[in-house]
Amino acid sequence: MKASLPFAVENKTKSWYYVISTILLLLSSFAVTLSPIHIATRIPFAILTGLLMVRFFILYHDYNHYAILKDSFLGKIIMTVFGLFILAPITIWKRTHDYHHWNNSKLSNNGVGSYPLLARKDFLALPKKEQWLYMTVRHPLTIALGYFSLFIFDFNIKTFFQSPKKHWDSVIALAIHITIGVFIFKTAGLIGLLISWTLPFVIANGSGSYLFYAQHNFPGAQYVDNKDWNYFDAAIKSTSFLKMNPIMNWFTGDIGYHHVHHLNHQIPFYRLREAMAGIPEMQNPLVTTLNPSDIAGCLRLKVWDPELCKMAPL
Repeated sequence: MKASLPFAVENKTKSWYYVISTILLLLSSFAVTLSPIHIATRIPFAILTGLLMVRFFILYHDYNHYAILKDSFLGKIIMTVFGLFILAPITIWKRTHDYHHWNNSKLSNNGVGSYPLLARKDFLALPKKEQWLYMTVRHPLTIALGYFSLFIFDFNIKTFFQSPKKHWDSVIALAIHITIGVFIFKTAGLIGLLISWTLPFVIANGSGSYLFYAQHNFPGAQYVDNKDWNYFDAAIKSTSFLKMNPIMNWFTGDIGYHHVHHLNHQIPFYRLREAMAGIPEMQNPLVTTLNPSDIAGCLRLKVWDPELCKMAPL
């Protein structure tokens, strides 16, 4: 942790450059999806819009960790608006994500801030209905359709009904989302709605759901009982280095260097590579990739096998 401190310093000029440039790119790409050009041109821009939403989510993620724009009033306004736009209001995102950082790799079935993971014997001891719910949450389709399962349902509908006073902004997020969707439908029709609104969110939220899953659910990840948990082991032994090509590293804001992020979440995303290069203990991480075989390998993992000391299928 001491070695990571020099990297946990923001360059405000650089932070604002990334925020402003990403906003401009996102708005420009979104505008093209609404323009009266051929659908074959609009669809690639819809995909680009979704990927740019992923990039801005990393900025939002860092802001909520106080890694960038910590004392900026304008930054607070921008990030609050984006949280509502992306269907992850600050009240629910920050609370659950902070919990995740302090409970990463603990065996638990609560799933707060992460995908639940149980030891095999604990899963088999559950009633059939609870086994089905557990498997549904970890199902590949549930992760791929994170737009509906995680962002619309978990982050907004479920949290609001659980605590209306605490999560009133979930209603605002849904209202904004539906209002914009209805406006696009009325002005651009069903095809316009699907291309300009639905497709980017499906890509952005689905990608985000899988990235979050693969960062802690991959072959080699170690999970322990609460009494044996250690913050630093959780960062090094239970968090992946998700190796990607330069283009995907850009769109994902280097979040693949996730083991470094879990060591010290106040390191700005644009300094994660530098931190990894400067801290020897971070240079031999557990690796996964976005190759189809690695994705399939991660998605097959369902329970913790204490006899084999690894995650395993059922």
